[in-house]
Amino acid sequence: MTRYLLRKLGEATLVMFGVLTLIFFIQRLTGDPTFLLLPETATQADIEAMRHALGFDRPLMVQYLSFLADLVRFDLGRSVIQNLPVTDIIGSRLPYTLMLAGGALAVSCLIGIPLGVVMALNHGTTFATVLSSLVVAAQSLPTFWSGIILILIFAVSLGWLPPSSAGGFSHLVLPSIALGLLSMATFARVTRTAILDELSKEYVRTARARGVGMGRLVTRHLARNASIPLITVAALEVSNLLAGAVVVETVFAWPGLGQLTMQSIVSRDFMVVQGVVLLGAFVTVVLNVMADILYSIVDPRITLSARPS
Repeated sequence: MTRYLLRKLGEATLVMFGVLTLIFFIQRLTGDPTFLLLPETATQADIEAMRHALGFDRPLMVQYLSFLADLVRFDLGRSVIQNLPVTDIIGSRLPYTLMLAGGALAVSCLIGIPLGVVMALNHGTTFATVLSSLVVAAQSLPTFWSGIILILIFAVSLGWLPPSSAGGFSHLVLPSIALGLLSMATFARVTRTAILDELSKEYVRTARARGVGMGRLVTRHLARNASIPLITVAALEVSNLLAGAVVVETVFAWPGLGQLTMQSIVSRDFMVVQGVVLLGAFVTVVLNVMADILYSIVDPRITLSARPS
């Protein structure tokens, strides 16, 4: 276990280093944020003074090495727009994104997994075909479009739920559904495939021949044996939910990291974007390590030391 974790730590360090290097240099290609901070009447002397104050007059490689040195000290820098520490800005928005991602994951799992089981157990029937078509339709919907449709139906037409902003539980319902629809379809299709694969195995036919009911077979055997691909999908989908929150939070004016990322990209607030990207890379790496550990817990035949890099 220790050797495995050390190897994963080394891989995670390389991944985050590569991601941060790319985002650092790519952002600088978008332009100088100094021009967005000064009025159009600013003189060249004003521009140069602002660039010097922000450190953008230094050579690019010097800025990069300074950024890495600050990162080693767990200092993500200060926002050039808000003039606040990036950690404070991200910390104030993170709870909202966690609530939204948690709600979307609940929608995905509580609807998608049972739906996949039903589709598998009714494989070949008209009912399963209709459900499969609905799942494909849900997976084809862009999140911004489904979000707008949900607002028009449940907020504007019916008036059941608030259309935007953060507040109580009612404010969380529509953005969670909009964000969770795509992942729900993924969970449903993966569950269906995994259950169908298990149903074709010899132990299932033997259990059925001995009179074991389908309900007990699903809960006692199929669910556990089909969980390996679901663990993989769950690790990937949580990362996808955080990425998809950028669009959904913009549509619903939800004050999370997604909305912050869009605002920071538009205003070229480099430090904030770098902080959000670092957080996203860290979450993705941690989720993949957790998925590998869960593999060995669910299926003792899988050992961490034997898993390829």
